[in-house]
Amino acid sequence: MSPAPAAHPDYEVVIGLEVHVHLATESKLFSPAPVRYGDAPNHDVHPVDLGLPGVLPVLNARAVDLGIRAALATHCKVHPRSIFARKNYFYPDLPKGYQISQYEEPLATGGWLEIEVDGRAIRVGVTRIHLEEDAGKSIHEDAIAGREGSHVDLNRAGVPLLEIVSEPDLRSPEEAGAYLRALRQTLRYAGVSDADLEKGQFRCDANVSLRRHGASALGTRTELKNLNSFRFVEDALRAEIRRQAAVLDAGDSVQQATMHYDSERGTTRVMRTKENADDYRYFPDPDLIPLALDPAAVEAARRALPELPDARRARFAREYGLPAYDTSLLTESRALADFFEAAVRSMPARSGEPGATAKRVANWMLRDVLAQLKEGDREIDATRLAPEALAKLVALVEEGRVTAASARPLVAELMERGGDPEALVRERGLEAVSDASEIERAADEAIAAHPDVAAQVRAGEAKGLNFLMGQVMKRTGGKADPKRVREILARRVAAR
Repeated sequence: MSPAPAAHPDYEVVIGLEVHVHLATESKLFSPAPVRYGDAPNHDVHPVDLGLPGVLPVLNARAVDLGIRAALATHCKVHPRSIFARKNYFYPDLPKGYQISQYEEPLATGGWLEIEVDGRAIRVGVTRIHLEEDAGKSIHEDAIAGREGSHVDLNRAGVPLLEIVSEPDLRSPEEAGAYLRALRQTLRYAGVSDADLEKGQFRCDANVSLRRHGASALGTRTELKNLNSFRFVEDALRAEIRRQAAVLDAGDSVQQATMHYDSERGTTRVMRTKENADDYRYFPDPDLIPLALDPAAVEAARRALPELPDARRARFAREYGLPAYDTSLLTESRALADFFEAAVRSMPARSGEPGATAKRVANWMLRDVLAQLKEGDREIDATRLAPEALAKLVALVEEGRVTAASARPLVAELMERGGDPEALVRERGLEAVSDASEIERAADEAIAAHPDVAAQVRAGEAKGLNFLMGQVMKRTGGKADPKRVREILARRVAAR
């Protein structure tokens, strides 16, 4: 296997990522306030989230279960004991003046995730996974628009977060993007989080440093904060790599700092010098006892994990004989992979190669269903298409009762409205022309209308036959079986 191309000709790039994920809970980490998106500002807040006197936090058991599930899905060791700490800092959207997190004794450590970039398999270490609460949200739109003041929305304060910290194993922006996509897919498969980037449920801080090729000591790192799209992460890393390389080339030293990425200019700039852990004055939260986990419960969670993306891709290749490209697309989401397998199971049993049926269903999904999903920017479970309906449509084409050209427009209709494909074919009058005499008459008309093309076909020019086929399909309204049309045309041309 060829080595990875260098992200910079003079320096080795070293990247580590900190990912913050909203857990799929109905209430917050330490309060009964609801977790909702799109509500009016400051409507989903509880006294616990505000740190008001006389209130105590109560740990959300569902959040712990989801944290365990994420740790197991990324091959981490789940620790039987972990401790919540207070991370102290001042910011307007942090009403308590501290954030409850885990520090010295996190939930899990020592995992990994495998990614593939340009045909290279890369194992990225997961340093730690810990639980913490989210802060609120500062809103500066009014100030940006020229009016005075900023605002704070505390609906997000206290939402359960999982922080997943990678080892500095990534060597390019492309590898960072691949890792984030694989992590998000894994968490969604495991049911840990919806990881909706637009809702801020999956956010990334990227740490990057440069060192001369061949050097062993790490360079000084900077941190890019709150990047909420894969493209932004990659673009921001490229910009910061350029900036650090320019600093080093000038003989200066990189300063440890938190950086802001300006997407319009494609540049980064220093926001503030980087804090160290001791600046946060961590100490165990006196209101929360250590979290003790029963090893039997952890093992039960391990057994309850669904089949994860890597395993599913491998099984699709093994059981259905599908190529890597097909398996990658069909397993993009758990819902899509489930739909595919349900459709395959619904297909009529046929003799022949076992994987042939799966391949036929895969072709329709990759060509027609995914195109509709992409056009509507939605998931398969947000449509009304049932797996059984897709299987029936594919079977109608295979049985010659409808042509593929006539069936394809029905995919969009089934996704929007649902229904029975067979009934739709009858209602739309799309039944295939199977009468040989009707096809022969259309073939004779096409040959008579284009005698020069027919002569070319008799002379051995195959492309002329394709032209005549098009003419026959027009005359039959696209309802004739193309295979039968070709056979009849070839015979009728030769007979003239």
